[in-house]
Amino acid sequence: MRKIIIAAFLISLAIPAISQSKPIQLDDNTFKTKVFDWENNTEWNYQGDKPAIIDFYADWCRPCKMLAPTLDELAKEYEGKIVIYKVNTEKARQVSAAFGISSIPAILFVPLNGQPQMSQGLLPKESLESAIKDVLKVNK
Repeated sequence: MRKIIIAAFLISLAIPAISQSKPIQLDDNTFKTKVFDWENNTEWNYQGDKPAIIDFYADWCRPCKMLAPTLDELAKEYEGKIVIYKVNTEKARQVSAAFGISSIPAILFVPLNGQPQMSQGLLPKESLESAIKDVLKVNK
């Protein structure tokens, strides 16, 4: 019985690492702590420790739904090298307004150093991979 409990404990430690291979949902508050606190900073200051892709989307948006599986694939392929976040513009209205999101999907590419770059519209996987390499400076 003790071995089963220890095994279950060890498996539970591995679960957070597994779940990071999927995009992570952010709201207004978690965006401030994980990415950028726009209310208290005027200069860009990325809070993360890995380059990031931030997908601004809405549940009703057909192109956003088409983009989601590609972002899931990229999260797995670049696991441990980049972080992919998702921001629902209908729920995270403050951050969406702060970044001037008026058309979705909108994708923010956030390098570790330097300024982020925004792209709008549905991008094919090849374009996303090109931005990961050129903007985020990350290779597979």
